[in-house]
Amino acid sequence: MAVHNVHERLLPAKEAEVGALIDTLAGTGDLLWPQDTWPSMRFDRPLAVGAVGGHGPVRYTVDAYVPATWVRFGFTGPRGFHGFHEFTALAVDERHTLLRHTLVLTARGPARLGWPLAWRPLHDALLEDSLDRAERACTGAVARPARWSPYVRLLRAIVR
Repeated sequence: MAVHNVHERLLPAKEAEVGALIDTLAGTGDLLWPQDTWPSMRFDRPLAVGAVGGHGPVRYTVDAYVPATWVRFGFTGPRGFHGFHEFTALAVDERHTLLRHTLVLTARGPARLGWPLAWRPLHDALLEDSLDRAERACTGAVARPARWSPYVRLLRAIVR
């Protein structure tokens, strides 16, 4: 099963400001990852190519990194996830930047069922929370905060 999943938010900020949010991933003072409500992103060293880690049961390595611009993580787990996810800061004009998260994977074996039933709804909720954090970091507020669906709340209760 091929998966291509994109979440993005247009932010009223310069590319360097949005890109700086990417640079905080998994560090102290992480401004992008919603670690207050989701498993923290952690690595065996600071964000750099070759760093190994993940969040919760999702494991990956940093495959590519251009500071203040783009980071790509290659999946190493869970079993059946083959692909990557990445954050990119894309300048729209001098005062607006698109922050995009892209996930591309081939789900094999049990992941073919797990992706649509559990992983995707949780992933989508986590990414919208992450984009809310980015918006708050750039503007001080979130115009339309993400809301978890009843199904996401049920999945989270089951996981606990």
